[in-house]
This record gives sequence, C-alpha cells and structure tokens, in this order.
Amino acid sequence: MTTGKSDRPAGLETRCVNTIRTLAMDAIQKANSGHPGAPMGLAPAGYVLFTRIMKHNPGNPDWPDRDRFVLSGGHASMLLYSLLYLTGYGLTLDDIKQFRQWGSRTPGHPEYGLTPGVETTTGPLGQGFANAVGMAMAEAHLAARFNRPDCAIVDHFTYVVCGDGDLMEGVSAEAASLAGHLGLGKLICLYDSNRISIEGSTEITFTEDVAGRFGAYGWQVLRVEDGNDLDAIEKAVRQARAEADRPSLIVLHTHIAYGSPNKQDSAEAHGAPLGEEEVRLAKQNLGCDPEAEFAVDQDVLEHFRKALEQGKAREEAWQAGFSRYKQRWPELANQWVDAISAFLPKHWHKQAPVFVPDDGPLATRAASGKVLNALARNITTLMGGSADLAPSNKTYLEGEDEFQKGSYHGRNIRFGVREHAMAAIMSGLFLHGGIRPYGGTFLVFADYMRPAIRVAALMKLPLIYVFTHDSIAVGEDGPTHQPVEHLAALRAIPNLAVIRPADANETAAAWRQAIASANRPTALILSRQKLPVLDPELTAGKLEKGGYVLLDSEKDPEAVIIATGSEVHIALQAWQRLSDRGRSIRLVNMPSWELFEDQSEGYRRKVLPPEVTARVVVEAGISMGWERYAGPNCRIISVNGFGASAPGQIVMEKFGFTADTVVEAVLSLIGK
Repeated sequence: MTTGKSDRPAGLETRCVNTIRTLAMDAIQKANSGHPGAPMGLAPAGYVLFTRIMKHNPGNPDWPDRDRFVLSGGHASMLLYSLLYLTGYGLTLDDIKQFRQWGSRTPGHPEYGLTPGVETTTGPLGQGFANAVGMAMAEAHLAARFNRPDCAIVDHFTYVVCGDGDLMEGVSAEAASLAGHLGLGKLICLYDSNRISIEGSTEITFTEDVAGRFGAYGWQVLRVEDGNDLDAIEKAVRQARAEADRPSLIVLHTHIAYGSPNKQDSAEAHGAPLGEEEVRLAKQNLGCDPEAEFAVDQDVLEHFRKALEQGKAREEAWQAGFSRYKQRWPELANQWVDAISAFLPKHWHKQAPVFVPDDGPLATRAASGKVLNALARNITTLMGGSADLAPSNKTYLEGEDEFQKGSYHGRNIRFGVREHAMAAIMSGLFLHGGIRPYGGTFLVFADYMRPAIRVAALMKLPLIYVFTHDSIAVGEDGPTHQPVEHLAALRAIPNLAVIRPADANETAAAWRQAIASANRPTALILSRQKLPVLDPELTAGKLEKGGYVLLDSEKDPEAVIIATGSEVHIALQAWQRLSDRGRSIRLVNMPSWELFEDQSEGYRRKVLPPEVTARVVVEAGISMGWERYAGPNCRIISVNGFGASAPGQIVMEKFGFTADTVVEAVLSLIGK
C-alpha cells in the first residue's frame, strides 16, 4: 500500500477518481437504466478505500483475512463494479459495458456469488448495513477464538458504505444499536450524506441528527466536510481504525452526480441516466474527453492494478504467519481451516438425542433445544440466539458463554428485540465465513424478518431460522400472537425450505436436514404445546423426503389425509377411527413442501396417487397453496381468519381441529 505523498501524483489520482465516475456514467447511459448520482459522489471515497486503505487481494477475492467491503446502497452498484474492474478482480471492460443486461456479471444491484469481490447481495436498503454488522461480529468472534498474543490470523476490518435511505430504514437502526452495544471497533461505516432521496431533498422527510443518534448508540462519529478531499477521507478512516472499542460512523458530505453541470445535487440524478448530452457536459466539466466512452487511460489502470501486487504480497505474508501459527498450534490451525471451509466434523450428528414414546409428550420447541445443544457440542461453528426469546425458543447453548463486548469468544448471541436485524446479521455472520448461524423468534414475527430471509434465500445461504409458537394453539396470547398466514408466506419464498415436524424425532431430523443443507436456508416451525412422540419406526429416515406415508391400510386407499406438525396427531386419531370402521384411508405426513418437491415425480405420485382424489388436508394455518396437493375433490381444514384468546386446546377445538371434524370431512367425500 502506498502511503507517501510522492507516490500519489495529484493529477493521476484525480483522473483515477474521474475514471470511476465516467465508467459509471457510460455504463448507465448505455443500459439506459441505473443510478449515476451516488457512484459519482462516492468515487473519491471508493478510490481511497480500494487503493489507500483496504487489505484485499483482487487475485484471490476469498482470502479469509481480507477486509470486507459492503455497498449497502446497492443501487450505486456501478461504483463497486468500476472499482472491481479497475483493481483487477476479474471483471472486464466488456462486463462494464454489459451493465444490467441479460446474463451479465454486472446486474443492477450487486449479487453475491455472481460477481467476484461482491461480499453480499444488496439493494433493499439497510440490509447491507446489517450484513456488515454480522461480518464484524464474525471477525470479532473468530479473532477471540483463534488469535494468540503474538500471532493474529484474524485481523481485518469491515467497511460499509450507506446513504440516507439506508439510515431511514428501521433495520439499520436495530443493527447499529446492537453494534454500538457490542463495541465492534472494526466496523466502519461511511455515510454518504448527499441530502438527496428519490423524491427530493431529505429536508422533506429526514431532518434528524444522524450523528447524534449514532453517538447515542455508542459509536464514534467523525466528519468529512468535503467528500472530494482524498486526504481528509483517508485521515478519517485511519482515525476510525484506531478506535478499538467503538464502531465508527464517518459522515461524508458529498454531492450527488458530482461534476454534472445541470444535475448535480438534484433528485433527478438519483435513479435515471444523465442523458447523452449531460454525460458529455459532465465529462468536459471533469476535465475528461467528452467524446470518449468507457475510456481508461493506461497509467490510470496501472495505478489501480497495483492492488494486485500489493494484495498478493499481503496474502503471502499472512500465509507465512499462518504457517508459523500452524507449527505452534496445530490443533487450533486445523480447527480454523475446518471452520472457514464450513467443514462438518465426522459423525457430527451422532450425539443427537433419540426420543421414545415412553418419555411422554414433548413440545417440538423443547425437543429442538435438546437437539441443538447436542449438535453444538460437535459443531463448534454453530452460533446464534434469539430476538429476546431464548427461554421460549430454546435457542440457548448451555455451558457456552455469551457473545458480548469483552467476551467475543461466546457463542450465545443476545440479539435483543430486533428480529429484522437478527435475520440480516445472520446473513453477515455466514457470509464472513467460519460461522454457522441460527436465530429464533415466534413464528408470528417472521414478518419482521421477511426481507432478510428473502435475500438470504436469493444468496442460497444455509441459515437456520427457529420459529416457535407455530399456530393458534399458542392460546391465551390471542390473535396478535397466533400465526395463521405465516406458513404460506414463508412457503412463497423461493429457495427457502420450510419444515414443520410432527414430533421430537422429526424435529431432530429437521435439524439434521437444515445443517446438511448447503445452498438454501431452512425455517423450522415448532410447537409451543406438548406433542406425543410417534413410534420411531414410523418416522425414521423419512422427513428428508418432505412427505411420506405415515399410516396406510392393507387395501388401496379410498381417501388420503394430509397433515403437518401438531395436526398430524389429530389426523392420526381420525385415521384410527376410520380404520376401525373398515374404511381404507392413507395418512400422509408432509412436514415440508420444498423437500417433497425435491423428490422424483414417481415418488410423489406414489405417496399421493393421482387416482385417489378424495383428500383432506389438516393444518392450523390458512389454506392458501394446499390446492396443489389437495386437488379438486377435497376438504381443507384450516384457519382462514384470525385466532382468538383462550387456552390453546380450546382454541383448536373451536376452530375445528378435532378428530371428529377430520372423520366427518373424509366421510363427506367418500360416503358413510
């Protein structure tokens, strides 16, 4: 990294910054779509971070000890793409020219796993900010766990760039509050204070004292009055890096669409191309060739590409340090490699408990807690907690310390009543590497988490969401706390596996399935009320199929009953009564639509024979979506309104969740 003034010719650095701006303008104009304002205003800050400050190796974007860079305002993606191209991350100028086009590596908002150097998918404002908090938490935890006084193999910063919109969103407030409480000194946020939003000046909606708010959160607050002053930006960032006990917010006063003679500082420049004539005028105003498109001078590119040489040298130095570390602490070194590579230890699930009917009824949330604690003894990367509901969600790891300021080695995270931030922080924990996060709350509060769950599913992150108190059986707390539409809402998210186990052993199987998953998150849907333990021979090895025949008759079935979760036990009673009457009925347990859809068509048809059209579905949620399995000749026993406050069993009975109701529904289809 260059540090001396002699290494920074003012004219060259100015041209480097303006190259970021012109690439952004040209790519957005060519696509006739995009957001030029923020990349033009933030170009100096991006330049300083990527060339003067950050520890990164463009030749190996996955180097574990790299600094993390998160562009929370993902609409400013051309800032990031320009920097990644210029510093040598493998993007080409043709990639820049294909901005926002089909099949390109430069989509409208950054997408994790698609573009080298992109640490997380951003776009929904505030998500990236909370992801960055998770990354900083992961760095702190792994440093506390693996570093030794004279050998630090985990020592890097997380930088996040956000704008006014990010800080208006509630998720960023939740995450910033927690980050301040935890004292995450290696988290640095550059706040692009350009005072413009889509609708106009922020004066119309956002007049709070942001610096005062973050100061109250426990952050160090710094200011850079001129967002074009490279040395002032560097000075502020280095001052932030020197603060070990607090995260830092750098209030960076910039001009949106800087250099555009007619659109600088205007809302018009936020989310629309400048126009061909304005692009020419802006280039001319910046001292660039107004007619040249996608122009990158050779000396500019060479200056940026020094990052490759510097990054390689830094990684090699780290590798040498790790070799010394491995010699002195070989067992720790192996644990580090396993953690950062997401390796599951051999026989990781062998200590999971097996439940038997003689143990008596057990709520699936309680079974989940037992399973989680057993698995965590073998899987030391399991780390998480609850949104202030650990005693109810059963998400606390017994015998483990809490992750707190001064105790970053702890694996129990106290997220506080911050469901949205919890979900987004979980993504950041995983994206950093070395952590397998889980987080819990009541199912009814899944709505608070939905935006973060959706983006995690888009990124294919194998996170584990523990949702307890899964139905109107919650009882006395009433309809505000009784989820009815939430199962359907979660099932509607692509690439999210929703599993609602029927008993304790299925809960153990659901945990095994979730941990074994490599490319999608899992939502575990668990009961508050106690449920009988089914005969293990009926359920063993079947949950991973998503749906299976739990009980059948010797003859071809006249009808099929399909149930999930706690309602399986009601359906089982109904099946027994119908069987006692000589009726040939099949009982299908379907804990997961998504896992069922993973199976072959032949298997699915075997479980749900198309010729058996008489079907009854039993689930204490809305009926939406069940049509795909119920078919035209069906009855769906569901809750298509809100619940009520009363003891859980009474509520279930009043809403028709009884064996009698199921028997009557079946007989109404096949005749008495």
